[in-house]
Order: sequence, then structure tokens, then C-alpha cells
Amino acid sequence: MHLGRVMGTVVNAVAYKGLTGVPFLIVQPLDKTRQPAGSPIVCCDATRMAGPGELIYFEGGREAAMALDETFVPVDHTIIGLVDGVDLPGGAS
Repeated sequence: MHLGRVMGTVVNAVAYKGLTGVPFLIVQPLDKTRQPAGSPIVCCDATRMAGPGELIYFEGGREAAMALDETFVPVDHTIIGLVDGVDLPGGAS
């Protein structure tokens, strides 16, 4: 499970069977201090509630498809939840 922030949306002209109606969002992966970690990626939104500016957590690899209604679809990353806050040991958040 990884932390990220939604940067924007992607509009696809053609959807793979099983991904029709699934939102695609551009996500900046973050480290535990919420600093950018790597290049932005495209994630499917299994929650269908995330939007630009929101802090989210996502999964990658084969597990990414398991969060969707159709589990045998070609996705690399999927948003599986929205984050209200991050608390770190030592009082940092």
C-alpha cells in the first residue's frame, strides 16, 4: 500500500472490457513525510470518490486489479482508499 496525492484526471477514448465507467486519475506517489517520491502515475479509482488534491492510498501490481469489480483487467495501480490524516511516531504528521 502506497500514499499519493491526486493531481488530475484522465479521459480515455476507449475502455478495456471491465474498465468501463472506472475513473482514471493522475497520482503523485508520496513518501511517509508526504514529499513526492518518483514520477506521477495513472491509477484506476476503485473508490470512485477521489478527486484532484485528495490524499489517497493505492496498491500496485496484481493486487491493484483485485480492488475492482472486474478483477481480471490490465491495471498497474488502483486507488483503494482516501486518507484523512497521517500520524507518524514522534509527533510528525
